[in-house]
Amino acid sequence: MIIYNVTINIDENVHDEWLVWMRDKHVPDMLATGKFTHAKMAKVLVEEEMGGITYSIQYTAQDRATLDSYYKEDAERLRADGQKRFANKFVAFRTELEVISQQIP
Repeated sequence: MIIYNVTINIDENVHDEWLVWMRDKHVPDMLATGKFTHAKMAKVLVEEEMGGITYSIQYTAQDRATLDSYYKEDAERLRADGQKRFANKFVAFRTELEVISQQIP
């Protein structure tokens, strides 16, 4: 399994609108690509010096090939929507994580 993690710091002035858009539009659109089995959104509890509110959104893909397929077929289109709606109001960085093990009690 591969976790595609997107960490976003969003300006407080557009936070509420962005959060609704993420939950109701963007995350469902990401899942609708069929490339991810599920998504998890978490608020980062550490305050950033630059201000804003930070979130981590983790999308789980079955394997590297599936994630590469997302990059090739969907990433540009899905990123463009957020960039257009919230231009200059957020900073994002992306990380890829390979799941080595998972333990559930």
